[in-house]
Amino acid sequence: MRAARYYGKEDIRIEDVPEPECGEGQIKISPSYVGICGTDLHEYLGGPTFCPVSPHPLTHETIPVTLGHEFSGVVSGLGANVSGFNIGQKNGVENACYKGGFVGLSGGGGGLSDAVVVPASSVLALPDNVPLDIGALVEPLAVAWHAVSASPLASTPNANVLVLGGGPIGLAVVQALVARKAAKIIMSEVAPARQAFAREFGAHHVLDPRTDDTVAMSKELCGGEDGPDIVFDCAGVPASLVTACQAVKARGTVVNVAIWEKEVPFQPNMLVFREAKYCAVLGYQRVDFEAVIQALGSGALKPASMITRKIKLEDLVEGGIKTLVSQKDKHVKILVDLTS
Repeated sequence: MRAARYYGKEDIRIEDVPEPECGEGQIKISPSYVGICGTDLHEYLGGPTFCPVSPHPLTHETIPVTLGHEFSGVVSGLGANVSGFNIGQKNGVENACYKGGFVGLSGGGGGLSDAVVVPASSVLALPDNVPLDIGALVEPLAVAWHAVSASPLASTPNANVLVLGGGPIGLAVVQALVARKAAKIIMSEVAPARQAFAREFGAHHVLDPRTDDTVAMSKELCGGEDGPDIVFDCAGVPASLVTACQAVKARGTVVNVAIWEKEVPFQPNMLVFREAKYCAVLGYQRVDFEAVIQALGSGALKPASMITRKIKLEDLVEGGIKTLVSQKDKHVKILVDLTS
């Protein structure tokens, strides 16, 4: 079968590999759509980071490994002692584990292939009214849902929220905030196309940090001296860290959603003088996947516009990864279409 294999920095190859066998307690998935993630870009440009260079404690594999950790697909095989699923059923796949392994990064197969075998406990069914391309968005939406759950939004009446960075995760955070009834959502983003996406997905105000004083304007939009109750840093650059800590209101909360490539200088007094909290989040839990799937089924989440291009597996590097690097301001999610 075909598989996108990661060998190291700037080295991804589409190869023929043996199709995996479905063992006891496992489900074989034929991936339909696979999202290209920022993590995939980081691995391509500067990795390996998540992809193992020494045997992974779960898969015991090292690079090369098959990529693809944001995917939906159809059940194509059931191992012994698996119940609750049928061949041909649509599914989304949860990819986190307690030992830090990811299907599609840590070995053991991935979505960027014609077939992948995963534990039955890692498979979640999609509602009949959620198409498979939208199913491939469950993973990034679950990251956003988890971040919002970790914040004090639920316990903050009429919460004012600032989101820094309008990439895929930042836009997903906006959608999660809308679904969970945040009172005021402010987005700060430099790219005009992503500013437009933020408005489409429900941001009440959109700022351009190149021309707007994000700290001052977010405070003004929140009623004056007080800043936002919650700031989500989805940009992960030194300037966004400073902006988040300077904008958040006294005893407010900064939620770091970004993955940082390098160390950055940090002055804790920005938070100390406000008695503000700094909360770091990573990935998601199964409950976040379940909540996102339910919200997609009910229509509370409508993320279809996040999909800006669909490509074939053979075009993964040129039409997908390199396009997202060189034209990141024009795209949100590029999906790899494995249905044909």
